Amino acid sequence: MRSVSIRRMGAGAVALATGAALAACGTSGGADVEVSEEPVTIRVTWWGSDARAELTNEAIAAFEKEYPNITVEGEFKDWGGYWDALATTTAANDSPDVIQMDELYLASYGDRGTLLDLNEAADLIDTSQFDEAALATGQIDGAQYAMPIGVGVPAGVVNADLFEEYGVEIPDDSTWTWDDYAAIAEELTEASDGAINGSSVTGGNDVGSVKYWARLHDNELFGEGGKVTLDPEVLASMWQYNLDLIESGGAESAAQAVESLNAGVGAGSLATGKIAMGFAYNTQITALKEASGADLRLVQLPGSGEVDANFFKPSMYWAASSQSDNPAEAALFIDFMVNYEAAAEILGTERGIPANNEMREFVSGNLSETDALAVDYMNSVVPGTPPVVTPNGGSGVEPMIQRYTQEVYFGQSSPEDAAQALIDELQAEVDAAQ
Repeated sequence: MRSVSIRRMGAGAVALATGAALAACGTSGGADVEVSEEPVTIRVTWWGSDARAELTNEAIAAFEKEYPNITVEGEFKDWGGYWDALATTTAANDSPDVIQMDELYLASYGDRGTLLDLNEAADLIDTSQFDEAALATGQIDGAQYAMPIGVGVPAGVVNADLFEEYGVEIPDDSTWTWDDYAAIAEELTEASDGAINGSSVTGGNDVGSVKYWARLHDNELFGEGGKVTLDPEVLASMWQYNLDLIESGGAESAAQAVESLNAGVGAGSLATGKIAMGFAYNTQITALKEASGADLRLVQLPGSGEVDANFFKPSMYWAASSQSDNPAEAALFIDFMVNYEAAAEILGTERGIPANNEMREFVSGNLSETDALAVDYMNSVVPGTPPVVTPNGGSGVEPMIQRYTQEVYFGQSSPEDAAQALIDELQAEVDAAQ
């Protein structure tokens, strides 16, 4: 292959790819490869709906127009089938060149050497418009295994219509505490005479709520080297807080919480007006408002003003396979998808609020009201140190958390016993994968 100059049209800058040697890692044979001037075909895979596929194929067409010598073969599946297929093709040394990746599986593939360290493609992928905290979500031990496509942040959601209906003042989210939260939740339940509950349970339905609570207490779910560093006393305190909230009537019952979780974002308690406050990601505000028709607002979670507990959560990433025969072209595709206005104009916020600051600004003029709310909220948040990426073997952490949470809330286990059992089980899963 011969190296050639590559024009960066979308960002209005020019990047030279001449002599860019990309170290092919993993099982790709170890040969140095360069951008080719000959026709090249790469495979790109993603999970998602037909609507996502339609938009992605439009973006692929724009990429092929920018790089006429590169043909892209796209393929997509639903979430469950996607990971089964990726595991099979990777085991057969035939994974697609470009892979849509999730945080839960990043270390599983990165630690096996089956993802390309994109630092090797530094001349081909512009990272200048990404916050360091956002880039860090795709890093493991210094290797940039993935580029975040979109990012979200934990948030509180309040139903302003219900607050007004029951005569309760929306709190000052820059100063409120968890004690304030509990008092407001109980006030809402009492003011409605039980027609609603003030809040959902605020911890344990997803891994993000556990991470946030841990960070409020100077703790983390995971540390370096595959260690589960979550303090069992911190986890138990989260569950105890919610048990007290359920008992007081401030939060819905355990049975209602499970029903809401199983119903999904668009049909859960927040979306159907059964509660007035809850925990969510800022990017979920669109689905919540569309389903509820209510005046829902994003607020800072209690404690945000005291410590840097909040964090960027990548909606998903683009990664390149180390098994690829065309890693340079795979890198160019990733660069196009995250850095070019031509791609941003097509994709908008379908994969989340763009992690690229420049692209986020570019699409902001065409955002819906709710997407604008999500962007404004994210711009107001100062994230703390990025959490360690979920280690290999930890991809089942969320259903594990939900299982133990339900045991606690249904009185089948004490918070203390469940906390130690969860940590021991999670650590065992991680250790078994090393």
